[in-house]
Amino acid sequence: MKRTKFLLMTAAIAVLMAGVATFTACDKDDDDKKEEKQEQSEKGQKEKVVPEGYVDLGLPSGTYWKDQNEEKLYTYQDAIEKFENSLPNNDQLEELRKKCQWTWDSTNKGATVTGPNGNSIFLPAAGFGYSHSDKVTNEGIWGCYWSSVGQPYTDYAYFLEFGWSEELEVVLTYDLRSYKRSVRLVQ
Repeated sequence: MKRTKFLLMTAAIAVLMAGVATFTACDKDDDDKKEEKQEQSEKGQKEKVVPEGYVDLGLPSGTYWKDQNEEKLYTYQDAIEKFENSLPNNDQLEELRKKCQWTWDSTNKGATVTGPNGNSIFLPAAGFGYSHSDKVTNEGIWGCYWSSVGQPYTDYAYFLEFGWSEELEVVLTYDLRSYKRSVRLVQ
C-alpha cells in the first residue's frame, strides 16, 4: 500500500511538473507573441503611410503637403469656407519656410521646396488678385499662399509670400482678407 501511495504521488508530481512546464511554455509563447506585436507596432509607426496626392518632406511636425495647388485663387473667407482645417497654419508655413531649401525655378516660374528628407514640392508663383476683379497681378513673379490664421478683429489674414527680385525672398506676412491668393493644402 505504501508503495502504491508512493507511485501515485510520484505520478501526480510528474503530471503537475508537466503541467507547469506546459504552462511556462505557453507563457513564453505569449511573451514572444507580445514582443512580436510590439515590434510590428513600432515598425508600423516608422513606416508612415503618406496620403495619396501628398508629399512627406520630412518635417519635424510630420505635416504632409499636397503635391499641387487648388485650381484657382481664393479670398481668405472663401478658402476657409471651402477647405476648413486643411489650410496650413502659421507654424506649418514657418516650418516650411525655415526647415526647407527654397530654389527659384525661372523656367517654371515658382519655387522648388526641398524638405530635410530630400522630397520636394513645387509652388507656382501664381501672383494674387483683387476681390473686385478677375485680373491676376504679379503672376510668375510672386507666390502668395493663405494661412488658416486671420488676425482677430481686423480685415487681415496671414499668408506665405515668396518672389524673385535679386534673390528668392520668402516671408510670412499679412494683408487684406479680400485679396485672392493660392491655396496649398496640408494633412
